[in-house]
Amino acid sequence: MGVDLGMGDKQRKEIADGLAVLLADTYTLYLKTHNFHWNVTGPQFNSLHAMFEAQYTELALAVDTLAERIRALAEPAPGSYSAFARLSTIKEAEGLPPAEEMVRILAEDQLAVVRTARKIFPLAADAGDEPTADLLTQRMQLHEKTAWMLRANLPA
Repeated sequence: MGVDLGMGDKQRKEIADGLAVLLADTYTLYLKTHNFHWNVTGPQFNSLHAMFEAQYTELALAVDTLAERIRALAEPAPGSYSAFARLSTIKEAEGLPPAEEMVRILAEDQLAVVRTARKIFPLAADAGDEPTADLLTQRMQLHEKTAWMLRANLPA
């Protein structure tokens, strides 16, 4: 069944493909954040454990929203570890770094998600895809704020 969303099929597919990368980045960041939540140690344990939990909880909701937007664009959403690994710009953590390094890594990964979203934005704007543009704006704003909050935990 064809889907006429008021944009060309090529534009719709390019946007969905970009969102698939954003979904993969978000899911990879979710896993990494959850891992760090489980394994953080040190004097900042309580505050970092709670902060990481709030962040991975938000990311878990975000992956669903992103996947549903891809489906609304009539494209399949990636949903396997291998697909996410192939698509994601974020690398998995090797081993368990110290708490301060966990914070630094997550702050950089939050900004990587912003960069991925920013690459998709012109595609959505050119296609007049306001729902995707709105979603991207919200995601960029949240990830920029989260990166700032993470950086605030690092020594100057």
